[in-house]
Amino acid sequence: MTSSLRQRNLLTDEQLKHLPAHHPLRAGGTADSPMMRALTGRQSAHRPVWFMRQAGRSLPEYLKVREGVPMLDACLTPSLAAEITLQPVRRHNVDAGIFFSDIVIPMKLAGVGVDIVPGRGPVLDTPVRTLEEIKNLPELEDSALDPIREAVELTVKELGDTPLIGFAGAPFTVAAYMVEGGPSRDHLRPRTMMHAEPEAWEALGQWAARTSGQFLRAQIEAGASAVQLFDSWAGSLSEADYRRFVQKHSADALAMVEEFGVPRIHFGTSTAELLGAMHEAGADVVGVDYRLSLTEAEQRLGGGIPLQGNIDPALLASGWDALREHTDQVLAAGNSAPTHVVNLGHGVPPSTDPAVLTRLVEYIHTQTTQHE
Repeated sequence: MTSSLRQRNLLTDEQLKHLPAHHPLRAGGTADSPMMRALTGRQSAHRPVWFMRQAGRSLPEYLKVREGVPMLDACLTPSLAAEITLQPVRRHNVDAGIFFSDIVIPMKLAGVGVDIVPGRGPVLDTPVRTLEEIKNLPELEDSALDPIREAVELTVKELGDTPLIGFAGAPFTVAAYMVEGGPSRDHLRPRTMMHAEPEAWEALGQWAARTSGQFLRAQIEAGASAVQLFDSWAGSLSEADYRRFVQKHSADALAMVEEFGVPRIHFGTSTAELLGAMHEAGADVVGVDYRLSLTEAEQRLGGGIPLQGNIDPALLASGWDALREHTDQVLAAGNSAPTHVVNLGHGVPPSTDPAVLTRLVEYIHTQTTQHE
C-alpha cells in the first residue's frame, strides 16, 4: 500500500511513518477520493465539494441533538461531536466531513476560562492583555486532547473512504479573541498591541501557534486526511502588518503538522490582499472568500496552487436560477487553477434551507470534470 500511495503522489514513505497503521491515508481508504485528489493537485472524476459550517444550525437534526447541550459541551462529547460531523455528509453527499469543533476549544482544554455565549460568541472570563498575563497562560497538555482524538476516530470509522478535514483557528484570530476578551468589529486592541507591546504580542502569538498546532496534530493522528487553518479576522490587517506580526505564527502552526504530509488548507475572510502571504506561511491549498474571483486569486498567487471556494453564501437564498448561474461562474473560474475544491466563500448561514445545499452538491457533481 505504501508503494501505491507514493505512485499517486500523495505521501512519501517518510511521511507515512508518522501516521498510525489504521490511518485512512496509510491504509488507503481516502487517498484516491475526489477530495484528496483535488487537494493534492490531481484530477478527479467530479469536482469535489464541501461547505464550511456544513455541520450546524442549518440542519434540523443538528438542532435536535444539540437541544439543551451547550456548544462547548457538544464539541467535547466525542459521540456527539462525531454525530454532528457526520450529519451533513449523510444528508448532502458532500465529499468530505469537517470536524465539528470551535476555535476556542484548544484554549478551553488548556485551562483558559472561556465560554460561547449564545447570540454573542466566544467570551473569555478575563482578557489577556499584558506580558505577565501571557507568561502565566497554561500550556495545553497532550492528554487533554484525548476527547478530540476519540471524536475523530469515531467519525473516521463511519466516514469510510470519505475524508475528514481537521480544523483549527489561526493564531491571529485566536489571539485577537484573547486580547479583546470576545468578538470585535475592528480588532483594535490586538492591532494596537502588535506595535505598542511587540514582546507581549510575540509571546501570545507563539502560545496560540503552539495550541493550534497541537490541536491539528491530534486530529491528524486520529485519522483526519487534511486540515484547514481558519483565520476569521486576518482581513483586518494590512499586508505589511500580517507579514511582520502574524505570518510567522501561522507558519509555526502549519509547520507542526508538516511531517505528516497531509494537505493544509489556509482560509481567511476579507484576505484578498493577503493570499500570497498566507500561501507562503505553508498552505498547500488556498481558500478564497466570495469577494475575489478564483481567476484573480490564481493570478495573484502566481499559478500552480490548488484553490478552494468560493460560492457567495448570500446566493443560497436567492433562488435556484440565480444560484446555478453563480455556481457555473465559480466552476468556470476554478478552471484557472490546477485543481479546484468547491466551497462557499464563507460559512453556511443558519437560515439556509438544507434542500438547497443537497441540490447544489448534486448539481456540482453532475457538471463536467475540471478542465474537461
